[in-house]
Amino acid sequence: MTTPFDAKQLLQGVDAAAFKALFQINPVRHALAIVFNWIIIAAAIFLTLQYPLVPVYILAIIVIGARMHALAILTHDATHYRFLKNRYWNDLLTNLFSMYPVFSSIEKYRANHLTHHQHLNTEDDPDWVAKLGKRGFTFPQTRTEFVTTILSYIVLYQGISDAIWFFKRFGRNKSTADNKENGTVRLAYYLSIVALLTVFGWWTYFLLFWIVPYLSFFFLFQYIRSVAEHYGEMAYEDELTATRTVLATPLEEFLIAPHNVGYHLEHHLFPGVPFYKLPELHRLLMRQPEYAQQAHVTRGYTFGLLKELGHGKKKVVLN
Repeated sequence: MTTPFDAKQLLQGVDAAAFKALFQINPVRHALAIVFNWIIIAAAIFLTLQYPLVPVYILAIIVIGARMHALAILTHDATHYRFLKNRYWNDLLTNLFSMYPVFSSIEKYRANHLTHHQHLNTEDDPDWVAKLGKRGFTFPQTRTEFVTTILSYIVLYQGISDAIWFFKRFGRNKSTADNKENGTVRLAYYLSIVALLTVFGWWTYFLLFWIVPYLSFFFLFQYIRSVAEHYGEMAYEDELTATRTVLATPLEEFLIAPHNVGYHLEHHLFPGVPFYKLPELHRLLMRQPEYAQQAHVTRGYTFGLLKELGHGKKKVVLN
């Protein structure tokens, strides 16, 4: 069982006012992040239609998949009500602009995610149990094994498998908040999309610019991030080492770790801190000797994470 950290001891000497300020939300920052992602998606589609070349299309689906993943990451904050104080609008706007587009809902995600926080890396953690024994989450792996998994996403094979696994897993996850009213809104949303695509004859565009990136790079980037958060050379006995923070390069931030999601250890310790303040929280914690010595911090996904995935224990026993 993972031993919880002692917040009082960890934060000794930290200015209380400065720490409290980290929990203040800025809805405009969150909303602008949503708008930014959609602008990038629209720009990628527009440029591909203007220059219909294979290299341009490949670049477009990488970018679109990355921004789909970024939209899902913003749901991570909204799940902890770090978007809007009004919970109804927090969830509705997140669903309409982040979750319904990737075929899920914040209600289903929240039921899973909060349990994950409460029972990190144990048999009561739904994320941990769902991935236990799956080849892609069994480490250590050779670089060839890991790269092979990456390639299986690029050719859509693994993305299709993940989508089926995803819908089976969350399709039967009926949270009390996922009620009839939400179901009606979601049905109306998808019927409107179907009508729009049919009236304007955009089904081919939908397949090329949404389904293909969704089944390839969306699930690929989600897989890499998920591995980085809880797998490979981890010490699960202590909360400071049960997940990692990855200090990403700018390109890695755009593709794999958008909206500061790489600061995953900080998020687990203080989930009330919104994404745009996680780097500041990281700097504050790194000034604390206990954190600086024990926290699992990895430099980069491309080299640091890849190196760690080749070490560690092959089997993990759940307590």
